[in-house]
Parts: sequence; C-alpha cells; structure tokens
Amino acid sequence: MTDSIKIYNAKENNLKNINLEIPKNKLIVFTGLSGSGKSTLAFDTLYAEGQRRYIESLSAYARQFLDKVGKPDVERIEGLTPAIAIDQKTTSKNPRSTVGTITEVYDYFRLLYARVGTQHCHKCGKPISKMSASDVIEQVLQLPDESKIVILAPLVNRKKGSFADMLESLRGKGYVRATIDGVMVRLDEEVELEKNKMHTIKVVIDRVVVKAENKDRIAQDVEKALKESFGELEIEIMNHEEVGTQKHIHYSEHMACFDCKISFEPLEPLTFSFNSPKGACPSCDGLGIRYALDMKKVINESLSIDDGAIRVIYGFNKGYYFKMLKAHCEAAGIDTSVPFDTLEEHQKKSILHGGVEDAVFTWKRHQLTRKWEGIVKIAYDMIKDEKDLGEYMTEKSCSDCGGNRLKPSSQAVKVANKTISEIITLPIEDAFKFFHDEENFKYFNDQSQMISAPILKEIKERIFFLNDVGLGYITLGRDARTISGGEAQRIRVASQIGSGLTGVMYVLDEPSIGLHERDTNKLIKTLRALQEKGNTVIVVEHDKETIEAADFIVDIGPNAGKYGGEIVFAGTLKQMMKAKTLTAQYMTGKKKINYVHNRPQEKFIEIKNVTINNIKNLDIQIPLKNLCAITGVSGSGKSSLILQTLLPVAKELLNHARKVNKVDGVSIEGLEDLDKVIYLDQSPIGRTPRSNPATYTGLMDEIRVLFSKTKEAQLRGYQIGRFSFNVKGGRCEKCQGEGEIKIEMHFLPDIMVKCDECHGKRYNAQTLEILYKGKSISDVLNMSVDEALEFFKKVPKIFAKLETLQNVGLGYITLGQNAVTLSGGEAQRIKLSKELSKKDTGNTLYVLDEPTTGLHFADVDRLTKVLHHLVDLGNSVLVIEHNLDVIKNSDWVIDMGPDGGNKGGQIVDIGTPEQIAANHKKSGSYTGYYLEKELNS
Repeated sequence: MTDSIKIYNAKENNLKNINLEIPKNKLIVFTGLSGSGKSTLAFDTLYAEGQRRYIESLSAYARQFLDKVGKPDVERIEGLTPAIAIDQKTTSKNPRSTVGTITEVYDYFRLLYARVGTQHCHKCGKPISKMSASDVIEQVLQLPDESKIVILAPLVNRKKGSFADMLESLRGKGYVRATIDGVMVRLDEEVELEKNKMHTIKVVIDRVVVKAENKDRIAQDVEKALKESFGELEIEIMNHEEVGTQKHIHYSEHMACFDCKISFEPLEPLTFSFNSPKGACPSCDGLGIRYALDMKKVINESLSIDDGAIRVIYGFNKGYYFKMLKAHCEAAGIDTSVPFDTLEEHQKKSILHGGVEDAVFTWKRHQLTRKWEGIVKIAYDMIKDEKDLGEYMTEKSCSDCGGNRLKPSSQAVKVANKTISEIITLPIEDAFKFFHDEENFKYFNDQSQMISAPILKEIKERIFFLNDVGLGYITLGRDARTISGGEAQRIRVASQIGSGLTGVMYVLDEPSIGLHERDTNKLIKTLRALQEKGNTVIVVEHDKETIEAADFIVDIGPNAGKYGGEIVFAGTLKQMMKAKTLTAQYMTGKKKINYVHNRPQEKFIEIKNVTINNIKNLDIQIPLKNLCAITGVSGSGKSSLILQTLLPVAKELLNHARKVNKVDGVSIEGLEDLDKVIYLDQSPIGRTPRSNPATYTGLMDEIRVLFSKTKEAQLRGYQIGRFSFNVKGGRCEKCQGEGEIKIEMHFLPDIMVKCDECHGKRYNAQTLEILYKGKSISDVLNMSVDEALEFFKKVPKIFAKLETLQNVGLGYITLGQNAVTLSGGEAQRIKLSKELSKKDTGNTLYVLDEPTTGLHFADVDRLTKVLHHLVDLGNSVLVIEHNLDVIKNSDWVIDMGPDGGNKGGQIVDIGTPEQIAANHKKSGSYTGYYLEKELNS
C-alpha cells in the first residue's frame, strides 16, 4: 500500500498541469495568495475525486439520493483514500436545530433522561410515584357531574404497520369503535391502514355520562381499559367547555402525582424531543421563541397620526384602516395633528385596543359605519391574512417553557439533580466539568449505573472534543442559526474525531476562522488528534501557527487567478524557511506588515448602558477618525456590542434605515459627527450566475454605455440595453445570456455545457460584432481586473472603479466571474471596492467583521493599507478582528473578554496596541499577551 497521494496533471480551474506528491497520514497545509488555486486543488480536485469514487461504488438506485459529483479535470490520482470535507458553510438554517442536535449530544441526553431520569411533578416539584387501579377509578369519578366522557384504551402510539390482526382481535372481543390517527372509526366496517405510515390506535371502551348511577359502570370500564392497554387510560371529555375542564386526560398505573392529581406517561427519548408532540412545548411548538407585535416599531410616538405615527396602517397608502382610525379619533375627540406621545393615556388606549364610538367614514364612495377595534387587533388580523408584518414583530423567548423548547413535565425530570434544560443552558466547558465529576452520579443504584455507563461515555467524549476545539463558551442549547462558519466547522471537526474513523482524508477550509490566537493551539492539537488516528488531514490555511505546525506544506502561486495555479513550494517547514516564495518571506519576517498608527483620539462615539447577550451595563467610548480594532476571544461580546448594538442605531440615524432591531435602554451619542455608516460583511454579492463583479460594482453600466457609443453601434441603432445579457435583444436566446446550458443526466451529475450557439459568450453574433478597441463586450467580461485596468486606462470612470478593485487585492478576478464562485472574503472586498469608488465625504463610519478571513499575508498587507487610506481621508473604521497584523497596525484597540460566554461581556483593556501589549499581565488580556510576542518578533 502506497504511503503517499500522487496527483498527475491537475488542470481544474486555474491549475496548470500540476503534478504533486503529498505524504499520507500527516497534517498538510495548502497555502498561498487568495485566488491562487488552493481550494481548487484541495476541494475541487482531491476531495471531489475521492467523493466521486465512493459514489460510483454504490448502486444506481442509491446514487440518485446523493449529491452528484462530476469528475475533476485531472489525469489521475494514485493512493487516494475516502474523503470527508469540512468547509465553512454554516450548519443549518432550521430554527429547530441546536448545537446539541447537530453534534448528536442531545440524542444521548434524551436517552439518558428517558432511562435513568427521576420524574418530578412540574407543578409542586415533588417526585412522582405509581397509581393503582383504585386511584385511577377514584380520579375519574371525581370529574364534574354530567361530563360526557369517552373511555379509551391506548394500544398503539405512533408505530408503523397495518395492525390487521389487532383490529380483528378487537372485533372478536366485541368492541365497536376505535380512534385511529385521531379519527373515530367503526370496527365493523372495513379498515385498512398503510403499513409504512405511523399510526396511533385507541379502542373505545365505553361512552358514558359521569353521574352517581353510573359509578359502578365507570369503575368496570376503567379496570377494563387499564387491563387492555397494560396500565394506560385516556378520557376524552366531549363537553369539556361546558363543564369547565380539559378535553383530554391521561391516567396511568405507572406514574402520577397524588397531590396535584396528575398522571404522567412513561418516559421515552421522545419525551425530551422538542421536535415531537410528546416533548415539545405546546405554546411555541418546540421553537423556544414566539413572535409578538413590537409597539415601538408599530408606533412612532414622536409623530402625529396624520404624519404616520401608526406605521402599520400608514404604509398602506392611507387606506381603509387609516380612514377608519381618523373617523374614530374625530368621534372620540382625539387630535390627530399632535405627536402621539402628547395624547392622554385613555386616548392612546382607545387607539390601541378599540373604543365604544361608532366611526363613520367614506370608503370607495360608500359611507360606512364601523366600530374601531384597535390597532393591535387589526395588526394581528393582518398577520392571519398572511400579510408580511415582519418588520413590526419582535422575537421573544417563550414564557411558558422559558425558551427551553420542552413541555413542563419534560423539564421536571432530573438526572444528578439537574434537568435537561439546565444542562443544555450550561456553557460546554461547565457541562464538561459536570459530566466528568463522579460525585454527581454516585447516588445511582446498580441498575442505573449499568444503564447509564455507555450513554455517559458517549456524552463525555463528545463534550470533551467540543471543549477541546475552543467551543467551551457556547451552550448546547444554542440556536444553530446563530453559529458562525468557523464555529460550525470546528463543531464538525469535533464530531469527526468522536466518530473514530481511520484511513480517511479530511479536507478543511480555514478552520482557524473566527478563532483568537489563544484558541488556535487548541485547534492545532485537535487536528493533530485527527491525524494521529491514522488519517490524512489537509488544511487550506493562512494562519502562521497552523502552517508552522504542519508536517508538510504546499505553497501555491506565484500570484492569483490566471497568474497562479502552480506549485511554488512543497516540503517541510524547515525547508520552507530557506525558500523565496511570498509566503516564506512573511513567515521568516523578511516582509512585515507595518503602517504608521499614531492618530489622536479627540472625538468619540459614546455608548452607554449596553445589556445584551453576555454584556451587562457596559459603557464604552469608540474614537472617531481612527482605525479601531474590537478584539477578544470568540464569544466575548464583540459582535453583540458592534453589530447588534451600535450598527442598528447608526443605520437608522445616518442611513434612515427603516427595519432595525435596537437594544432597549441603550443611549448612543457622537453619531451626529458622521454622515453615513457602511457595513461590509461576507455575504454573497449575488446568488445566481448572472451576478458578477462588473454588475455589482456598476462597471457593467459604464462598459455598456461605452459600447453603445461606438460608431458601429450608433449606425445600427443599438441602445445600452443591447449590451445586457439579462434581457432580450442582444443576448443569446438559446442559453438566455447564461453562456451555459444544463444537461440533465439522471443517475449521473448534471452537466453544464457551453452554449453551442454563442460558445459561452452570452451574446448573439450581431452584438459581438460591435468592437471597442478591437474587443467585443464578451472579451471585456473575460478580462481580469489587472488586464482591464490597462485596457481602460483612458476611460476615467471605468479606470477608477477597476483601480479600487486592484487596491483591495482583487486584480486576479475576471469582470464577468460568476458571483457564486467568489469566496466570502472576495465578496467582502468587492463590496469595499464599490464603496471606495464612490465620492468620499470624509465622515463615513466603516464597520467590517473579520475582513482578513481567507486572506494571505500579502492580501492582509494590502487590505491594511486600504483601511489606513480610508482613515487618512477623515473616515472612521471599526474592525472586529483576530488577526494580529491588523490589530498591531490599528490606532486604538478595545479588547473584550476576559473569556467567552458568561465569562465575557466586559472591557478587559483599552488603548493603543503598544499599551495593550505592555499592560497584559495586569489586565489579563489574552490579546495583549499575543500582541507583545508579535511586536517583539
């Protein structure tokens, strides 16, 4: 068996006939400039071929259910092992997913609590015990007189099968009716059930009215039901509203609280599932959240009703509801021309909740008389009618389950004196300590010890690995939608280690994203553990520490795009230190990122009384006209302070944004010195192949104008629209301007082939005949930014936009590059270049969230230069960042922490990078510790 993987003539994307041999069962780093071809080699070649070979080994039937993977453009790969990719995609957009469910830890919790949990009454908190048949009879007879009850014996609960024999047996015993899947059926009629569907079957023992003369009959019925269903009984009260009781009551010989007269169903794993009716909180359906009208969003109290104080109805062109409200106010003597907050309380109440006066108004030439029902009812009626009122709603924790998603009875079960809700709200590092403390489980009897041992082993292992990859600050109950790409990737790394696979090739895409320097060593240790199990671990990475920890390094370059795609170095760290590649020069310190950063702090944004997530009563000053870095370990509160507190207020005040979610009780001063705020994140610039850098930055509009002004275009009468590939006229109609046609291959992956009419050029032949300086518009879209810069050097508007793209390090991308193929970092820099190309006012607040994601040292160098240029123009730049090169070149640093989660949310230190570094022993700043090492290197 070969001990290496050999790649021959890889030509995928920009790779130039690469031949490479890498060792197996080692930690290998692929590095190089952004766009040089690292991901193409790692994911689109190695991983894609590994996946393809695995999928081809399956039957055609099985393949149709899997993602189809095409063959990469490579001659052959030898020594390839099964491949698993762990990329940066966030785990789930499903509100029902949590950290616990995606790591499968929660499944083991459910099993643990179902098998060894101690049930307590959720009303009185006392442990519950079994009921006897006499107890059940007594409780049923205590139902209100004249209750019309159906006595049911539950036989099947959500199980698959046709149950023909059971139904025949029930007929033989003389039973006439049963409820099947909630529907009452007669057993003397033909009943056929689909065997592949879940069914719930309850046989009707009797239908009777509760009264004195029926006492003996009810007692016999109860005994019969308990015997038929092995100790379970259900009562359905048909006139429950009339007699004032609940509709369904479940009794059990198994478990009950005698004080509260409540019986409990036997525990099973589904009892603790918030995705099952057996465990989910009925109020929020297991989501843990509920949506309610936010009256601060519905009403702008500083405006009058005439000027749109009631936003929810003013937006409908002053229509039906607005006229009704005006008529109501006139009848009630409410002045609609004064600010809402000056009205009397009773007047406000009548507007919100309705009044007694009839409102007479004209609508569509008809005079109507209506009673004003109040804006609250009208808004909720609109929601029922499926009108989108999302911007007026707020998400709140469900008050019935406390946001824990489970019904009260499920939350009352305890193991080691803790409920399942208490466990999932612990930070992982605390849950780790809890499960590893043998004292917590010493009271288990022999049977519980035996049952719980294998379950606890699985829980401990999974929590250990999650804690070990630096995720100790997050909770297992955290909504998966709130997890960053870096966190999601580390969760999957931990899950893979827990799986115990060997002989696998793992391919990871920048797992250090979002990690503070303090936690990078934890990550490296985890990757090493994965490798030491007998796996090949390939990491696409720019992080210096990770590169230094690698057994083998592959440097791809020498530049990006069409100027990359070559192996410029392959070997050990020791060999790299003697190399002359761009990466090696930054690694050895021959090249350094150093910029002047000594600007004064004179004006500030003052944020007071911040209380959100893990931040409590925080006051902070952020200097204007500075490059200011917000730092701290993952989960320390950086995003909560900037993105959830400052940014919404700045957007509303400076950009007049309408739909914002502000934090209650916070006051922010100093924004009046700015004229706009620009937030640059890493979301895609477009989600279809029709979006590209040229269309997003506005370059396409200028290029189309240029082509429409050529002599030939004017002779033919071609307007600007002729040069758009999105509309009829100039585009190729066979591919509708996409340049490619999808061919469905059924059991094989769909193939995208070049359009045989336009040959991938997107335009029809007549449009392509129009040339500017000898080039068609298709030729221009295929140019890289660097090439286009030279081509359009005498066209000022186009040149300026291209220059900004080059300045942010995107000279290698093509103008017409499909937006879907751009990385998050590239998308963020395209957005930055778009803003840079606009006329600068010198009073803009730029907010960037980890702009160095996916960037090589040289790209970080270039980006830092651009950020300093923005500040030189008088702007204020705020970066949330872990990268030490950006932090050490900032004017001002606000370090949060000291740790993540409930141990964070504070200001650890504040000052210049040099001050933070010098003060770390006193402040306890992790950032300061690593800054000192960086500044002294």
